[in-house]
Amino acid sequence: MGKGRAVLLDRDGVINDHALDYVTSWEQFRLMPDALEALRRLHQAGWLVLVATNQSAVGRGMMTEAELEGIHSRMLALVEQGGGRIERVFCCPHGPDEGCSCRKPKPGLLLEAARECDLDLASCYLVGDSARDIAAGQAVGSTTILVEGVDASRAREQLQRLERPPGFLVKNLAAAVDVILRLESDQSSASTRSG
Repeated sequence: MGKGRAVLLDRDGVINDHALDYVTSWEQFRLMPDALEALRRLHQAGWLVLVATNQSAVGRGMMTEAELEGIHSRMLALVEQGGGRIERVFCCPHGPDEGCSCRKPKPGLLLEAARECDLDLASCYLVGDSARDIAAGQAVGSTTILVEGVDASRAREQLQRLERPPGFLVKNLAAAVDVILRLESDQSSASTRSG
């Protein structure tokens, strides 16, 4: 089992707006209003931040892997300009009918991140806006946070698809970061008191 800890983020609906079904160009990529500040706070708090995202537009032939990598390179640069850092992007490019092990809700992407980055997934946080994200996080024992984003009714629908509720339901990535930093502070205080 790995030793590291990380915050694993879905992309669409958490970092960027989920208004379009598929973001196939940089011109369509719209950061959520709170995202840069939230990512900066995670970086300043010393967290390893990773993205784990389904991008079936590749498997559906709507874009190439090179085009997707171009979007991610620009996203990473934008985040760094804002004072944050996303260490790596783990991506499932397959369509839903391809039967891969990496498409969430299967945990393959998270297991790949754990191998590559030496993570203890049970000590990690998974932040996503869909039942697929939360189910993947639950499968590996991570603390799960469901983000409502711009559509609270969609979030309620996602909750109904889950066998178990997420650890937390919050408005946006900024609120998810509040939860993570508060939990870590509480744990730190508890261990100081018990020590």
